Amino acid sequence: MSKTVVVYHSGYGHTQRLAQFVAEGAGAQLIAIDAEGNLTDTQWADVDAADAIIMGSPTYMGMVSWQFKKFADVTSKRWFTSAWKDKVAGGFTISASPSGDKLSSIQYFITLAMQQGMIWVGQPSLNDGTINRIGSNSGLMAQVGPTSPAEDIPQGDLDTAKAYGKRVSEVATRLHG
Repeated sequence: MSKTVVVYHSGYGHTQRLAQFVAEGAGAQLIAIDAEGNLTDTQWADVDAADAIIMGSPTYMGMVSWQFKKFADVTSKRWFTSAWKDKVAGGFTISASPSGDKLSSIQYFITLAMQQGMIWVGQPSLNDGTINRIGSNSGLMAQVGPTSPAEDIPQGDLDTAKAYGKRVSEVATRLHG
């Protein structure tokens, strides 16, 4: 059985709710990046020990949050030693508008994973009107209104999050046992 972690930053609780469903589907440990963009040494050790890392951030102004970017910048230390080479990777984001330029955030996760030598897992086309309603195959995208609380995230987006987490974990298990 492989070990999967979900490492994410959430500014207002929306990304945290999505992360919980991704983690549930993956049977993964949740690791929250704090408000200052930091992880504890123990959290870093857990991320480094994982076979799969699913990354999450809200999309703010067409990109990941600065807290997630700070986390990503610190991973350059892992890049120097190829510490994350061949780990499985996935990513998710949420924004207030239907587009919100969420693809920029997903592409950022993909670029980070590729720089680290990781194996990216996309999402199969499951669009049935509820699962993958946004139609993202590159990773998980969700949307909820700008003044809506996290509890208002559509159930289909949460179901998609759970299915995506399961998919990433299954790929990691096939590759890493």
